[in-house]
Amino acid sequence: MKPTTLARLPWAILAAAAYIPSAAAAFSASPAAPSCDASAGYSASFGGRRTFTLRPGDLEAIKAARASDPAIDTAYRALIARADKALAAKPASVADKRSLPVSGDRHDYVSLARYWWPNPADPTGAYVRRDGKTNPDIDSDRFDRAAIGRMARDTDTLALAFYYSGDRRYAEGAVRAIRTWFLDPATRMNPNMNFAQAVPGVSNGRPEGVLDGAGFIAVIDAIGLIAPSGTLTPAETRALEGWFADYVDWMVASPNGKAEGRASNNHGLWYDAQLARFALFARRPDIAQRIFTAFPKARIARQISASGALPAELSRTRSFHYSLYALDAAYTLADSAACLGIDLYGAQEKGRSLRKATDYVAAYRGRAADWPHKEQEWPTDMLDRLLVRADAAWGPGAYPRTIDGDLLLRYHGR
Repeated sequence: MKPTTLARLPWAILAAAAYIPSAAAAFSASPAAPSCDASAGYSASFGGRRTFTLRPGDLEAIKAARASDPAIDTAYRALIARADKALAAKPASVADKRSLPVSGDRHDYVSLARYWWPNPADPTGAYVRRDGKTNPDIDSDRFDRAAIGRMARDTDTLALAFYYSGDRRYAEGAVRAIRTWFLDPATRMNPNMNFAQAVPGVSNGRPEGVLDGAGFIAVIDAIGLIAPSGTLTPAETRALEGWFADYVDWMVASPNGKAEGRASNNHGLWYDAQLARFALFARRPDIAQRIFTAFPKARIARQISASGALPAELSRTRSFHYSLYALDAAYTLADSAACLGIDLYGAQEKGRSLRKATDYVAAYRGRAADWPHKEQEWPTDMLDRLLVRADAAWGPGAYPRTIDGDLLLRYHGR
C-alpha cells in the first residue's frame, strides 16, 4: 500500500500560513461540519453514536470512499483481520492477574512502574529508576497493564469494525469486552488507580499511575460507535456512565489523583485530558468546563516555552517522543473543549500556544539528526499521527505528513 503524502507547499509557506487566523476559523466554522454538543458528543449528527474524538464527517466519507480507494480498502481488511482475532480471544479482566493487590481485592488495578528495576547492588531491596529503559515485567501476567491495553485495543478495533462492516458480531464482541472490564461483578475493575505504577520497596502506587487509564478514552468512543446495534442496554449505558462518574470522583479527590493533577509535564496534561473526557461521558460537564477554562494559564503558559518547546520533556532520554506524547494529550483535551464551544487549539497565553508547540516539533520532520536533545529512537510514525490530527484544528494539509494504515480509517485524507 502506498501512503498518501501531503507536502505540496514549501515548509516556509506552510509555517507562515499557520498564523493566518481566518483560514483556521473558516475551516472550523464550516456550516457543513457536524458539531460536538457537550456530553451528547456527536450523537445528534451521527445516528445516535455518542463519540467525542471520531467525527461523523470523517468516518462517513471514509466509508463511502472504501470501494474506490485501494488504500482504505487495504486498511479495512487489516482492521477486520484484527477484529476477528479479538473476537476469538477471551475478554481481558483485572481478575486474571497472578498477583494480589495490597488491598486484598483482586478487582483493584495493579501495575508496575515502567522505568524501575531491581537494584543490582541490592536485589532484594527497593527498585531503582533507569529513565528510558522499560522493565519488561510491566507486561507480565502478574499485573494488569497488558490486560488494560488489550481491552482498550480490542474494544476500539471491534467497534470500528462494526461501524464499517455492519456485522453485529463485532458489536457483540466489543460489548463482551466492555462488560467484562467495567460491569460484570465477577470481573469488573474497581474505579480507582490506587495501586497503579507501583515501585517495589518505594510505593504501593503512585500518582503517575493515572496515566494507565488513558486507554479508556478510546473505549468511550467505542461505546458510542456500537450504540445503533442495541447490544448495550440503556441500563448498561447508565451503569458505564456511573462507573466513570465514580472514577472522576477518584481522580478529583484521591491523593494520587490530586498529585497527578499538579504535575507540570506530560502527566499533568494527560490528567486533564482524561478527567475532562471522562467527565463529559459521565454527564458532568461542569468539571470539564473548569479544566478548559484553566488550561491556557495552567498549561499553555507554564508548559510551553516562547519557542514552542515543552521544556519539561526535553531533559528525558526520549525527549522528542515525550514532546509528542504531551501534545497528544493537549490535542485530546482541545477536542473535548470544542464540545463546550471552547477553542483551545487557537488559545494563546503569553505568546505561547498549541500551534506554536506543533510548529516546533513539525519543523524536525525528516530532520532527526538536527534535534538538539536526547532521543533513543526517532518516532517518525508518532509525529505523523500528530500532524494528521492537526488537520482538524488548522485545516487541510496544515503540515506535511503521511497518512496510511489505521489512520486512513479514522481521519479523512483532507
